Amino acid sequence: MRRLIHFVHSSADGFIEGPNGEFDWPVMEQDLSDYSIDLTGRAEVFLYGRVVWEMMAGYWPEVESLSEHPHDLAFAPIWRSTPKAVLSRTLVEAGHGARVVAGDLTDQVTELKAGGDGAVLLFGGSSAAGALSALGLIDEYRVVVHPVLLGGGKPVFAPGARRAGLRLVETRAFDGGSVLLHYTA
Repeated sequence: MRRLIHFVHSSADGFIEGPNGEFDWPVMEQDLSDYSIDLTGRAEVFLYGRVVWEMMAGYWPEVESLSEHPHDLAFAPIWRSTPKAVLSRTLVEAGHGARVVAGDLTDQVTELKAGGDGAVLLFGGSSAAGALSALGLIDEYRVVVHPVLLGGGKPVFAPGARRAGLRLVETRAFDGGSVLLHYTA
């Protein structure tokens, strides 16, 4: 069975975006980029909530015309070739070959996890992460904490995430001052 891994970038004060929705603060230095490319390159499915999906779908298909950053150029072919699923109560189609996951989250995500023996990688998404955490469906949490205080914004988990004891399995400092906190549920 696939493991569901929540991979998220967080500010030091616990936010995934700033007070005005800004996501311009994570710095992908070489060390963090290498880690991210390795993790994403081994995933069997990328999973998104609708809001994060719309941001990703608006960027990655055309990234070569928008960015020259080495990380972006390395991740783009991985993004394009990896199967994608989007959690949404409103989308009928997601585009870019993504499957829309609607209805009973427990049934749908359990089915998605049963499709192989690798990983389903959930990217960011406060509401999606909170809902999946509340249902006990997340197996691992990989939180990259960046050295920035946003002073408000969207928290890593939306209200409603269940209380869960986690086991720390790895910490790692990256160049640029970010730190990985890797937990299992």
